[in-house]
Amino acid sequence: MAVYEIIFAVVLIILAIGIVALVLLQEGNSQGLSGTIAGGAETFFGKNKGRTMEAKLVKLTKIVGIGFFVLALAAKIVLTLV
Repeated sequence: MAVYEIIFAVVLIILAIGIVALVLLQEGNSQGLSGTIAGGAETFFGKNKGRTMEAKLVKLTKIVGIGFFVLALAAKIVLTLV
């Protein structure tokens, strides 16, 4: 294996582990009937929804997922050309 193949593999593994960790850190969307009655829906429409930790995790998950996808495509293209 060449050095760049090892680098691609290591970075892809790190990104994959990062995606799994970020998804596991996020809360579930279903709170059930008790969440609706207790006012859980009010926080969904709040002004600071984009500033919560959950919103930051969602944004970071999207960024890491896109990075993983782009790097996987780049690795495939580079490794087939060489």
